[in-house]
Amino acid sequence: MDIPFIYDRYVTNKDFAGRKSECLALSSLIAADENIVLSEPPKSGKKSLVQQTMFEMRIAGKNFCAAAVDMFNIRSSEMFLTKLGNAVIRSMAASPDEYEKAVREHLGGTCFTFDRQLFADYDKVISLTGIPDGNDMDAMFSLPYRMAEASGIKMIVTIDEFQSILYMKDCDNLLKVMENVFRRYSEVRPSLCSYIISGSHVNAMKEIFCHRKFFWRTVEHLPLSRIDDRDLAEHIRRGFLKGGKDIERDQAIGICSLFKGNIWYINHFCAICDSMSKGYINEGIMLDALNILTGIHEVRFMDMMDSLTGHQISFLKAALDGETKFSSSDIIARYGLNSSANVRRVKDALLKKEILTFNEKEEPVILDPLFEYWVRKYYFEET
Repeated sequence: MDIPFIYDRYVTNKDFAGRKSECLALSSLIAADENIVLSEPPKSGKKSLVQQTMFEMRIAGKNFCAAAVDMFNIRSSEMFLTKLGNAVIRSMAASPDEYEKAVREHLGGTCFTFDRQLFADYDKVISLTGIPDGNDMDAMFSLPYRMAEASGIKMIVTIDEFQSILYMKDCDNLLKVMENVFRRYSEVRPSLCSYIISGSHVNAMKEIFCHRKFFWRTVEHLPLSRIDDRDLAEHIRRGFLKGGKDIERDQAIGICSLFKGNIWYINHFCAICDSMSKGYINEGIMLDALNILTGIHEVRFMDMMDSLTGHQISFLKAALDGETKFSSSDIIARYGLNSSANVRRVKDALLKKEILTFNEKEEPVILDPLFEYWVRKYYFEET
């Protein structure tokens, strides 16, 4: 079934919209054996970009293996390292004998092992015989490099929700070892391996890569620019045409503007419109669809606001009003922020809660466009 608007999974090929320059940049960095960082808000298209780039690489006849690790549910270094090893070895081996050989050849002398009984019972390729130390961590982060060198096949390792590493008690040690591995192999060309590190908690990723300065000059940050409204409008109109429906171009651009180019919200919103119409997408349908979409997320948004203190809510209101000089005496007085020291504490709290971030001009940016719409209209009751 040809679904016109997909929002429940990543997309590739004809369902992928815009970002041609980012795909080209990512493929060039991979070809140069660089490690890449993608740090963008949730559902902004990071995984689709990676998968589309690899799709285009395969179409171009490039040979590579891909291993993927999602860290969203990982809270210990042991789980992270075994999950990484499991993904890497499975990407290049296909049977228990091959798994055992890979572990023996590339992880010999470490606490990582292949246990046939645990594999039969729990499908585990990598098991632990002890607590991993620095040498064990080094061996695991080096594993894709060594397997790529042995096979002569390019290896691409994607790690999603990388900011979860901050929850691990030995996160600093993990980050230092990983950085050292990246630095060591950056001197080897070709290394035949690229790590793509992705995170959806923008401020937590800044903490790792900007404030603590891990991976300095060993990774390349690839920013995702907003998808061009013309490309998105064409994507919207093409999707409705699949079902014999139509929408005016100006209305499609209005949808892009409302959701600030967030492709996930746009696809979900358009899918609701598509389900409610039989022909022309008019303003009434779009208003009903917007009410449905905000209703779906309203409980989450209410929980976000309930988690804020009075000063944090005041700071958020100032940000929505376009204020930037939060520590100035008139802003402190107008929004009841008490003092410049309190402003710093409130700002740090909102950053940790991933409600807003600050751009290179130190201007506040609300990370979720639908939350921004909801909080303006329903919480602060702006007209």
